[in-house]
Amino acid sequence: MSPANEPRQSKAERTAVAREKAREIREAQLKKDKRNKLLIGWGIVAAVVAIIVIVALVVTSNIKNNAPVADEGPTPANGNINGGVTLLANTEVLKTEPATVKLADIPPAPATPPAVVTAPGAEPEAAKPVKVVLYVDFICPVCKSFEAQYNESLTSLRNEGKITVEYRPLGFLDTRSTTNYSSRAANAAACVVNESPETYADFVNTLFGKQPAEGGAGLSDAELKKMATDVGAKSIDTCVDDKTYRPYVKYTTAEASAIGVSGTPSVFVEGKQWGKGDSAQIPFEQFLTAAIDAKK
Repeated sequence: MSPANEPRQSKAERTAVAREKAREIREAQLKKDKRNKLLIGWGIVAAVVAIIVIVALVVTSNIKNNAPVADEGPTPANGNINGGVTLLANTEVLKTEPATVKLADIPPAPATPPAVVTAPGAEPEAAKPVKVVLYVDFICPVCKSFEAQYNESLTSLRNEGKITVEYRPLGFLDTRSTTNYSSRAANAAACVVNESPETYADFVNTLFGKQPAEGGAGLSDAELKKMATDVGAKSIDTCVDDKTYRPYVKYTTAEASAIGVSGTPSVFVEGKQWGKGDSAQIPFEQFLTAAIDAKK
């Protein structure tokens, strides 16, 4: 039978059909709303779990990075007991044997800061190149500026055999990051000189070139490890994870404070501190050139 010949529905029948369709639409909408609520609920749960995981990782990382550091530990091969690594010509560093440093061996700082700071091991040696000793912090913007201004000329003079350049990285500015970045970066540098001394200068340059801003977390351990291999060093993964030279950095930092070093960079040429006393108004190049000429 064609639709045209179907019996006409009564008003009551049409009303019942309309009600049934409305009921079906309502039920479908209720199911859809329920499904959406479930999806939203699970989405919120997943987001909360993700946030908890991220927070846990950050907290764990911060606890690890800010954990107490031992007061005694090894020096790296090619690093001296004053916390320094001495760069000679080209990629060569002054060879030294590993030793042990103890925080208890550092005398207490004087009640009154000395007018003249005497840096141990920075004094001149006869018939040797001029000694340049730099106390630095790898998150220190002024240190980066000093490197940008003078590193090229220092490298040239070093390659000519006229000077040696010794870096003594400190953890002075650990409070300027949330992860003790200064000490972590200094530890990574010590790891590099222990494993691959020929890459040390490039690694130091990279640390300053990629210096993070103060106030944040700084570069991660993973980034520091990659930076080392990027400059050609052997893997320092275990050394960084174990914080092998953090006691060494702690010792160096404490010794620097004890002798009167109050900021970075602190620069010594033949044992005399540049920018203090008689050299306060003398440009660094002039100060260094005078020391080189005096050795001729």
